Amino acid sequence: MSYDDRYPWLPPSGPRPRARSSVLPLLLTLLMLCALLVGGGLLVRSVWKRAGGGDREQWAEPRAVAPRGDLSELEKSRIAVYKQTRPSVVHITTLSAAPGPYGFRSQRVAATGTGSGFVWDKGGHVVTNYHVVAGAEALRVTLADQKTYKATVVGTAPDKDMAVVRIEAPQDKLVPILVGTSDDLQVGQTVYAIGNPFGLDQTLTTGVVSALGREILSREEDRPIKGAIQTDAAINPGNSGGPLLDSAGRLIGVNTAIYSKSGSSSGIGFAIPVDEVRRVVPELIKHGRITRPGLGLEFLPDQIAASARLKGAVIREVKPDGPAEKAGLRGLYRDDEGNIRVGDVVTGIDGQEVQKAKDVFDVLAKHKVGDTVRVEVLRDRSRKETVEVTLGPAE
Repeated sequence: MSYDDRYPWLPPSGPRPRARSSVLPLLLTLLMLCALLVGGGLLVRSVWKRAGGGDREQWAEPRAVAPRGDLSELEKSRIAVYKQTRPSVVHITTLSAAPGPYGFRSQRVAATGTGSGFVWDKGGHVVTNYHVVAGAEALRVTLADQKTYKATVVGTAPDKDMAVVRIEAPQDKLVPILVGTSDDLQVGQTVYAIGNPFGLDQTLTTGVVSALGREILSREEDRPIKGAIQTDAAINPGNSGGPLLDSAGRLIGVNTAIYSKSGSSSGIGFAIPVDEVRRVVPELIKHGRITRPGLGLEFLPDQIAASARLKGAVIREVKPDGPAEKAGLRGLYRDDEGNIRVGDVVTGIDGQEVQKAKDVFDVLAKHKVGDTVRVEVLRDRSRKETVEVTLGPAE
């Protein structure tokens, strides 16, 4: 019995067989995986190229510019209007002294607001809204060439929300705006607004005449402005005082207000009609204020006239040496028995019907001192007469 048979639990004696190395199969496996990866990558690249892919350089070339062709006639018209009017539109900045220590006013000034305006003539007069310049301690006007000038207020009409300021600029730098008329405007006409919304100067917006004959309230005096133009051209804070233009580039209105709950454009803006501007601006330049025309009459309150079943504006008193007295109009008088009698009742002016005293002032607002109007009256409640009256300054 051998030693190995007697002690089977012991390892066998004699030379042991050499163990196989486990590294070689691992290396072979790794080489096969690398070959598969390289081959797969080459295959994917080949398929991507056949499908339209390629190297980055293939797609890194700049894109060619497609030919545009000519501009449309509408675009050409808009560009022409902008180029023509832009030199006339100005940017207005209002300044106020900054508060100093201990309640004293500082010598420093700070910008407190901005608005728009336009050059009216070669004399340096600039038209804007009254609410743009109201309360300002100093004004600066910047022309389209970015040159800024000090401005002084020449005249204001708060109830019309209009003002005229003046700058001392060389005449060759002043380009007066072309002036049109608002009398023949039609709803649907194309309009353009140029101004400085939110301080962004020389901004053009487009729209149409949305409605005519609107009545709005002036922002300072809370008095009605009649005949306003409604437009959907975007009008935002800073556009106030800027021009509203027709498709020929003529001034047809002064942008003055928007209807908005947010304070920015909501598609409902209003402009003072240019026919009113043409009437007011010369007055402001000449007198610094509007000299309202008058007949030299005082009227009965409309409620009293209505209670007496009188239709029209009942003349209560004719002012001595006034236009109406010179024309022969009469007010209330007492008869031989001491009873109060009605003299003249104004029923029309220049063909426009007058139903109450307010109508007289609405008609006269379209005239100026020195104009002659035809006044239709009912005399002694029995006969109609027409007299000519040359308007004088209202008291």
